[in-house]
Amino acid sequence: MRLVIARCSVDYTGRLNAHLPLATRLLVHKGDGSLLVHSDGGSYKPLNWMSPPCRLDVEVPDEESASAGVLEHWRVTHAKTGDALLVRIYEVIHDSSHELGIDPGLQKDGVEADLQRLLAEQVDVIGENLTLVRREFPTAIGPVDLLLRDPEGGTIAVEVKRRGDIDGVEQLTRYLELLGRDPHLAPVTGVFAAQEIKPQAKVLAADRGIRCVTLDYEGMKGIESGAPRLF
Repeated sequence: MRLVIARCSVDYTGRLNAHLPLATRLLVHKGDGSLLVHSDGGSYKPLNWMSPPCRLDVEVPDEESASAGVLEHWRVTHAKTGDALLVRIYEVIHDSSHELGIDPGLQKDGVEADLQRLLAEQVDVIGENLTLVRREFPTAIGPVDLLLRDPEGGTIAVEVKRRGDIDGVEQLTRYLELLGRDPHLAPVTGVFAAQEIKPQAKVLAADRGIRCVTLDYEGMKGIESGAPRLF
């Protein structure tokens, strides 16, 4: 992971256009290729970002940009959509790289863990005639909560949350992009399952082709499936 604190401006072009004027910001270039632009405020969410699969190219600024004080351009292009993030670097205050290794993944709280277990035993909540491949299916960026198969041989990746928000949809999107590259799993579709799903998360999920399922935790606890537990 590379961490750069720099005075920069940022322009996003593609399905939407957005501009961040010149200011001091934190640029996070992660090992999965993604780039996140943070400020010293606005909670934990980046001001702008590019999710993988994407590519970062460092370019020499043209004469006009150089005369305005730009040292270099970072151009991040999404491999599938062609959306682009252009970061104009005016001053580098800090630049460091760190090897973080493989993250063990988020440890679920009691309710999320129970939801995942119950859903693994009651996959008909997601759809008819589905079969469970396994829970906590491992990937290079963390485990997928549930991996299912449909009768046609397609794969379904399920992300389980107690409260579903935009970050959960983004997390599932990254899993889907990675799993979809495996010919043994493709085609892969996604299901975002939670007790409560925020409206913004539903909109984003629909845009990403992800189906949302609202879980009745109390009802699921009252159903005895009789299916053997894998874990």
